[in-house]
Amino acid sequence: MSGQHQITEQPSGNPLSRTSTLIQEKPLTPTSSHAGTQKQPEAPRQPTFLIQLQNIRHAIRKPMAEFFGVALLIIFGAGSACQVVLSTNPDVASSARGSFLSINFGWAIGIAMGVWVSGGISGGHINPAITIAMATYRGFPWCKVPSYILAQVLGGVVGAALVYANYIHAIDVFEGGHHIRTEATASLFATYALPYMTQASCFFSEFLATAVLSMMVFALTDKRNHSPTNGLLPFALFILFVGLGASLGMETAYALNPARDFGPRLFLAMAGYGKALFNYRSQYWLWAPIIAPVLGAQAGGLLYDTFLNDGDNSPIKWRCASSQEQQLAEVV
Repeated sequence: MSGQHQITEQPSGNPLSRTSTLIQEKPLTPTSSHAGTQKQPEAPRQPTFLIQLQNIRHAIRKPMAEFFGVALLIIFGAGSACQVVLSTNPDVASSARGSFLSINFGWAIGIAMGVWVSGGISGGHINPAITIAMATYRGFPWCKVPSYILAQVLGGVVGAALVYANYIHAIDVFEGGHHIRTEATASLFATYALPYMTQASCFFSEFLATAVLSMMVFALTDKRNHSPTNGLLPFALFILFVGLGASLGMETAYALNPARDFGPRLFLAMAGYGKALFNYRSQYWLWAPIIAPVLGAQAGGLLYDTFLNDGDNSPIKWRCASSQEQQLAEVV
């Protein structure tokens, strides 16, 4: 046996006695209990500043996903608008490069790319109106709403700045000078309504389009309603935005997203477009591309959860269940 003396018995001349003869002795080996007590080499410790950077990165990862998602949305959307409109000037391009449909595709590609980048990390809201609707109807933590909205607006600012830097020389030619900035090029970044639209019509157009957007987002993310797989959700949103732009996009340039308008508008103010950005049509920037989309998203979520949602992930369903339980209790 390993670790013990092995003994054999040899017969002696005296049959009444036997002599034990040691024939082999194996060295004792440490048992598993002893081996387990051996001190293991310690892993090298990371510097404190690296640990702090990792903690910061973890804390801002989701807001940063929203930031990059909105920045991509603006790069594709505003970039396509700049290319189509600026190229109509013969001093900018020899021929027009695109049409209104090109702009629709640009914004639709932007929403798809933005959700692809951020969806698996932050949920891919990239829209303050959707973030607030998710907090209202899907249990998204209200404490995270401010950081998401701030990141979304900053993404709009940076996205607009990058597009502006790319097209600054074409903008100078189109405007007729480096220091001339008018609504003609401001509308490539922020939204403006057509002249014949009344205030109420502008509000309703943004409200309606965002309500449709919100209802479709709730449907596409409803696991009980043939929702697409996570990888196909951005493609479904691409189709949705092409349709929204083609059907409801002409009159107000379909903001549908406070960050999509307010972020670029903030950048334009810093780039020298002046106070006219915020004085346009009695603070149009506030009630049309901000308030109307927020309320429209609430309406779309309410309609979906009231009439179509069959799950337990909505406060409307919780209230209905509570009332039913109360009625059963009263009957009993």
